[in-house]
Amino acid sequence: MIISWYGHSCFKIQASSGGSQLVIVTDPFAKEAGLTPPRLQADIVTVSHQHFDHNNAEAIGGNPFVVNLPGEYEVKSVIIKGVPSFHDKSEGAERGGNTIYHIKAEGISLCHLGDLGQEKLTAQQLEQIGDVDVLFVPIGGKYTLDGSEAAEIINQIEPKIVIPMHYKVAGLAIGLDDEKEFLKEIGEAETVDKIVLKKKDLPEEGAPTKVYIMKV
Repeated sequence: MIISWYGHSCFKIQASSGGSQLVIVTDPFAKEAGLTPPRLQADIVTVSHQHFDHNNAEAIGGNPFVVNLPGEYEVKSVIIKGVPSFHDKSEGAERGGNTIYHIKAEGISLCHLGDLGQEKLTAQQLEQIGDVDVLFVPIGGKYTLDGSEAAEIINQIEPKIVIPMHYKVAGLAIGLDDEKEFLKEIGEAETVDKIVLKKKDLPEEGAPTKVYIMKV
């Protein structure tokens, strides 16, 4: 599995499934976000909510299967579960709903939190999410979790690997905090261009969580 970041909450996940390669793209953004929208072909696109900086599925080629609602899906042997959540601390009264996606591919469990704004996940949400190897977590505050809140969510989920997203990067036209507060909370992180994962190489149970800061 290869994970690449295009900025904001948009990742490209290349995985083997059923003897062939497929591509999953998460939360593609429109040009109004200030970054260059990804020009990609994909088999699956996940959309956490209908804001312009997360729902530009039309920009992704290849006639992908678009998942934009809670529920359970199986696409080309990839299992996806969408878990309902909130974009704010007022049960959606300010910014509406958000879908968390749990994705299982190559035996690896990935969880993309979208624009989660809840300070804590409920017991029911944690049960629906289940075990997580790789967690994509927003950290930029203002519209989602800030650095300290993201650290609390990480403690709830207990993933093996954490990849922060949805924070200030060069060119982004949306006012977000950078990664500094999050790194103060979480500690050491490794900066990488891309992440190559095999299930057998994941950190063992009980090992310290690995944090990767990805380059755009």
